[in-house]
Amino acid sequence: MRCPFCGHDDTQVKDSRPTEDNSAIRRRRSCPGCGSRFTTFERVQIRDLVVIKTDGSRVPFDREKLLRSVKIALRKRPVDEEQIERIVNGIHRHLESMGENEIPSKIIGEAVMDRLMDLDKVAYVRFASVYRNFREAKDFEDFLGKMGGRRDD
Repeated sequence: MRCPFCGHDDTQVKDSRPTEDNSAIRRRRSCPGCGSRFTTFERVQIRDLVVIKTDGSRVPFDREKLLRSVKIALRKRPVDEEQIERIVNGIHRHLESMGENEIPSKIIGEAVMDRLMDLDKVAYVRFASVYRNFREAKDFEDFLGKMGGRRDD
């Protein structure tokens, strides 16, 4: 593994352990070149997924992009990193288990919305505002009105 700080080719693994949900191996590494420490994650990849965007273009599935978008929705919310990882891992496993190599972006967006609805309503609305492309306050009002009908309490 190459050091992300100095580019040295031969880093050393100092500690390996499974993540909390056993979906990956977390490795603490050290670079003998610059002395920096960093963490890597090793995950099983069942198949190469391709996302079919709304414009019809096809791009490789990017787990990091999914993670970033979920983190943005959950920014400054009382949700820890482990919960975020579980959400992203769950969505990724769900997509792989569908048996299809090509996944419409709509399915990914809806999967994120479903999980955020259960986890944090504010994050759900944040994600929905981007995913559904809200343009004005009326869009929020309409969405929140529909969301009120989905309440469980």
